[in-house]
Amino acid sequence: MDVRNLIGETTEYDRKEALEIRKPKSWCKSVSAFANGMGGTLIFGITDANEIKGLRDAEGDSEKISEQIKIRLNPIPNFRLRFEEPEPGKKLVVLDVYSGEQTPYYYDADGVLQAFIRIGNQSVPASPLKLRELVLKGTATTYDSLRSKYSFENMAFTKLKSVYKQRTGESFRDSDYESFGIIDEENMLTNAGALIADESPIRHSRVFCTRWNGLDKASGVIDAIDDRELSGGLINLLQDSCNFVTQNSRKAWKKTADSRVEMPDYPERAVTEGIVNALIHRNYLEVGSEVHIDIFDNRLEIYSPGGMYDGTKVQERDLMNVPSRRRNPIIADIFSRLKYMDRRGSGFKKIFGEYQQHPQYTEMMKPIFNSDNDAFFLVLKNLNYKVIGTKTSGKKRAAKNERQKTSGKKQAAKTAENKEAVRQFLTLNAQADISAIAEHLDLSKQRTRVILKEMMADQMIRSEGESRSRVYKLMKKS
Repeated sequence: MDVRNLIGETTEYDRKEALEIRKPKSWCKSVSAFANGMGGTLIFGITDANEIKGLRDAEGDSEKISEQIKIRLNPIPNFRLRFEEPEPGKKLVVLDVYSGEQTPYYYDADGVLQAFIRIGNQSVPASPLKLRELVLKGTATTYDSLRSKYSFENMAFTKLKSVYKQRTGESFRDSDYESFGIIDEENMLTNAGALIADESPIRHSRVFCTRWNGLDKASGVIDAIDDRELSGGLINLLQDSCNFVTQNSRKAWKKTADSRVEMPDYPERAVTEGIVNALIHRNYLEVGSEVHIDIFDNRLEIYSPGGMYDGTKVQERDLMNVPSRRRNPIIADIFSRLKYMDRRGSGFKKIFGEYQQHPQYTEMMKPIFNSDNDAFFLVLKNLNYKVIGTKTSGKKRAAKNERQKTSGKKQAAKTAENKEAVRQFLTLNAQADISAIAEHLDLSKQRTRVILKEMMADQMIRSEGESRSRVYKLMKKS
């Protein structure tokens, strides 16, 4: 039987062979997780192998389910109970749980409250970080709207004023600070204001930029060609990040009959859009993790802390029709007013569109988007990598290219070998944390993390859990 015929439009579901009335947590935790996330469906009377067993007393079980939800869930989520009979005499109870707005929805175990979230196909306890997000969501509050501990009079906003004048032609007025959401009625900065200030006091808003030597981060004679640790307000971070990419990439061109065609490594607007998205949509509640921009010979990668705001995985969405949901709406509105982004949330389309209009573009050059519960990755391909890599200019240039090619092949071969070792290890062990994988590869955790990050970007593996509880699993083949 195809379970999708029972769950409707929802993508999250659980199955229970029978109602465990004496162990309500075994299924109530899924109710909590569904309500705290995108909603979901719980089917009673079907095994994990999709074998239909049916319930002896479906009507009686449905009453007990409704009663337990009202007793054990706090607050009570919106739900619907219905009956399905896919085979004669085998009746199922189907519980549809709707995404809630009064998060977090706790499971109440005799006064002990515990909130659950979905990670993969499991309902797991929410981490302290995730719990803070759910509390903000439940109070219709966002991180960037909260009052900070910083006073307006101690901060400067010269960059905001100058960029606003440059991009809109209008002068920034004193009254705009409050209307933009930068300060509150008592002249205290909001978190958005603290992030926009010239010298932002929020240290974990930094951006780490690196131009690596080769195709990956494998150690060699020279690991990195250039690297910068950028700090300051978000506008400075955007401009400095874009400048770093420009300085570490090339712009080729070719003549036509009456003009010339620009052939940049990376479309400028696609880069800007990718960095803007990383800065405004990242999870600033996650302290100790920053935006990373890594440039390799053949690609540019942007990592941002925090997955999709709605809890979905971007690689499972139709990127041409993703509705705009903003984790930091005040920051997004400021960037929109500065004309750095569109209010309609068309960032994905712009990035694809910018690539498709270049003469070097092929489907192999298509940008890659990937996310999990606490990370977002964007991979932009170097449009000139193969073109420039085949050009020579004299014996010296040819010899240099040959050395680089040989070094790149060795690094790529070693990386491929390590990836295959990870794949085999996860095939045997189903899942593993970074310590176990690093020990198996006989590599440092830092190097192992780089390999896992690349495998996730290539959709070879996925991660579940947050921080210390994170484990890695192979992606299921469709």
